[in-house]
Amino acid sequence: MTTTREALLAPVCFRLRVRPDLVPAYRERHASVWPEMLRALAATGWHDYRIFVADDGTCIGTFRTADLDASLAGMGALEVNERWQSEMQPFFDGLEQPADRSFELIPLAFDLDAQLEALDQQRS
Repeated sequence: MTTTREALLAPVCFRLRVRPDLVPAYRERHASVWPEMLRALAATGWHDYRIFVADDGTCIGTFRTADLDASLAGMGALEVNERWQSEMQPFFDGLEQPADRSFELIPLAFDLDAQLEALDQQRS
């Protein structure tokens, strides 16, 4: 069941492309993200953030936020994010801008919890 906090946070999904030859190094870098970067993400509204990377370089990220534009702007204003994006830039295929300004948003098509909750409300 969805908690009140989760209900206020919209799910976000994005796609990027990591250079296949750099997938192991990309995974390694994300296994120990800088503590100040972790705190910055949390402080700017990135909740339940996960990144999945396939061996072919397909990179899918998911998180929840109350306001996507505000979360992106919040990170965009921080020096730690600028340093992180600069260091991560070589990992990506064909990006002219930093990854956090280049990812492709993927629209939500199905939400099991939301549909179950709607069913439960209909029964009440």
